[in-house]
Amino acid sequence: MLTKTEKTFSIVFILVVIIHLLFSDSSNPNLIHYITKPLILISLILFFINNSTHLPFRIRQLTTLALAFSLLGDILLMFVNSSSSFFIAGLVSFLIAHIFYIIVFNKTRNQNKKPTIILAILTIYALGIFYFLSNSLGDMLIPVILYMTIILTMATMAFLRQGSVNNISYKFVVAGAILFLISDSLLAINKFYTPFSFADISIIFTYSLAQLFIVFGIKKQQ
Repeated sequence: MLTKTEKTFSIVFILVVIIHLLFSDSSNPNLIHYITKPLILISLILFFINNSTHLPFRIRQLTTLALAFSLLGDILLMFVNSSSSFFIAGLVSFLIAHIFYIIVFNKTRNQNKKPTIILAILTIYALGIFYFLSNSLGDMLIPVILYMTIILTMATMAFLRQGSVNNISYKFVVAGAILFLISDSLLAINKFYTPFSFADISIIFTYSLAQLFIVFGIKKQQ
């Protein structure tokens, strides 16, 4: 399933994530926090650029842009304690990243596969999350609805690749999209509904694996 290079990178990648989780604190950021959080995406970007030369240029370009805007979002969210404006800016960065992923997934979409069932499932899930958040969103209501719409579209497009790409690529991308949904849901619940124990660990871990799986899936598509 994984090549030797992918296995080696996975170990290094997970180690960076673990170091970030063990030795940094988002509520009281230290030097390790400011180094390791961007390093998660930086390492993934470098890995993808160096190991995706077999892919069409446009796919490589769009995926790199998605990762770059994710990195920008990560950096902006490190400063939310300074100003709430950084949260908005981070949200916009991730929204743009998802749009690039949507375009990438659309390029290998199975035109014969209908989105009705998966879209219905994802919409029910989103409405469930929104039920808990709606009363506490305030001025963030419209931005959150817009963001939810985009990430649901991204996840839907990931499912619509089935049958037009090889199975391993499909499974990796779908797993990544689902983990992205979970990570963003946990972040929203922690921020807008109620803080919960081990929020940072669960959010960062699911987010990091989401990006890793999506990159592996795109890299393996034929």
